[in-house]
Amino acid sequence: MISYMSDETNANPLNAPGTFYNDLSCIDCNLCPEAVPSVFRRDDEEGYSYVFKQPQTKEEKAAVIEAIQDCPTESIGQR
Repeated sequence: MISYMSDETNANPLNAPGTFYNDLSCIDCNLCPEAVPSVFRRDDEEGYSYVFKQPQTKEEKAAVIEAIQDCPTESIGQR
């Protein structure tokens, strides 16, 4: 069984500065942009999702935490 874990040293350079990030192990499954479109976006050219804007509300933060738990490659991280 392969175990994944987000890697801050491999963070997508498109991530907005802040607590949450996507790393480049992302397989662009579209889970996070669908779950929290106000925070995550897809980079169609590179095939990765990234943190477009850090969450601002309690609800957005809770949704990002849920996306972290649901991410199939554990590509979403929290600093």
